[in-house]
Amino acid sequence: MRISIAIVLLVMVTLLSFDFPLMQIRNRGELVGVRAEKFKIEKPFGMSFINGGAFSLSTADHGFDDLSHFSPRTVSVASFFMDETEITNGEYMQFVRWVRDSIARDLLGKRVQQLGTTDQSEGIGQFAFKNLVDDESLSEYQRYMIERYGEDFTGTNLINWDAPLTWDFNEYYDMDYAEVMDSLYIHPSRWINGVPKLDIKKFKYRYVASSNEAQDSQSSEPNSSLLNQQPFISEEIIEVYPDTTVWIKDFYYSYNVPMHNNYFWHPAYRDYPVVGVNWNQANAFCIWRTDYKNIYKLSNNEFEAQRFRLPTEIEWEYAAKGGVEPGIYPWGTNDLVDERNRFLANFKPERGDYTADYALYTVEAKSYKPNGYNLYNMAGNVSEWTNTSYIWNNADYIPTLNPNIKKKLDNRKVIKGGSWKDVAYFLQISSRDYEYADSAKSYIGFRTVQDATLIQ
Repeated sequence: MRISIAIVLLVMVTLLSFDFPLMQIRNRGELVGVRAEKFKIEKPFGMSFINGGAFSLSTADHGFDDLSHFSPRTVSVASFFMDETEITNGEYMQFVRWVRDSIARDLLGKRVQQLGTTDQSEGIGQFAFKNLVDDESLSEYQRYMIERYGEDFTGTNLINWDAPLTWDFNEYYDMDYAEVMDSLYIHPSRWINGVPKLDIKKFKYRYVASSNEAQDSQSSEPNSSLLNQQPFISEEIIEVYPDTTVWIKDFYYSYNVPMHNNYFWHPAYRDYPVVGVNWNQANAFCIWRTDYKNIYKLSNNEFEAQRFRLPTEIEWEYAAKGGVEPGIYPWGTNDLVDERNRFLANFKPERGDYTADYALYTVEAKSYKPNGYNLYNMAGNVSEWTNTSYIWNNADYIPTLNPNIKKKLDNRKVIKGGSWKDVAYFLQISSRDYEYADSAKSYIGFRTVQDATLIQ
């Protein structure tokens, strides 16, 4: 027994003399890898899973000027989720109201700072920034970061979302609250029929995002981008409210005033696709949707969600096919009507083709039959922004793996699917058109996608 104890002590002394980590002792020095945590990808609400695969681009794709030397190319697409419908007025309104409320709460918090009020239980005082309400609630990390970086640290002035915000004039808390809220409205001299109007030009969304393309400030030194990530980071400030005047500007000699007055804000249009949103606004919506989801997930100690974004042109086409290779339309045939002679999409038919199901403008986002991937209105209703720049005019530009060309300096962005005002040609899956990124139209909307390569 004494010999055994001596041997054990000798082994322990030997291990300690080599300073072996405890983990190294547990895994017996073998390469066991870092244990994977349990992870199950979450299907986003209102989205369909599009299983990756390959498909052939037709000769009509991408508007090649010279098809004499073009041979159909097969491209591969990774898996992704896609919105079942175009983003609706109601969904985009959630974004607009979040921006509106966050701006109001930020202004209220700053006013509390100016007042230096100590009573934070009622009135405007309850909107004090959270980090300034109770310093004892800060972690040591937050204390250090605030002291080290001040206003540059995002946790310095944390907006208080708990205090009940009211937009009802009769329920304002005090004079200071009224003054702050009044700053978000246009001057009374511009009110129509005495009705107060919010200054929608102040509804701006600020975000910092990384890009896979360098900005103009990138150094010309070879491989400098590998050392300096700054050229890939940009700050954007985007006005988020849709341009409701598009219903008038797009059609000078038409009476579309009711659409201008009602389309975005009226409850009757909540489930209709949002329009009057330019490419930059659609992109900002994707950034916000990602952050909005991840704030919730991180608060519950969950993995961050993959980012939402606009689809590439090739992803859009792959999804539009619905898993059916033949057929020039998303429903898998070359016909525009069903067996009962009813239109299969919302578009501008030729004269003599009008039927009872013809719509003058847009229809609800979940109208007509979905395609094989349960995606609605991939043809007609509204054209849709993609993340692709409109510069392809030669087959040599198209790679075979997740192809996409995105140039920041090229302001032309591909739109797909055709709209309520277009003829049948633009409803074809292979048809493409473009619009400028800073332009908003009454016939262009969008839907988003989310990467799903983690479950392949």
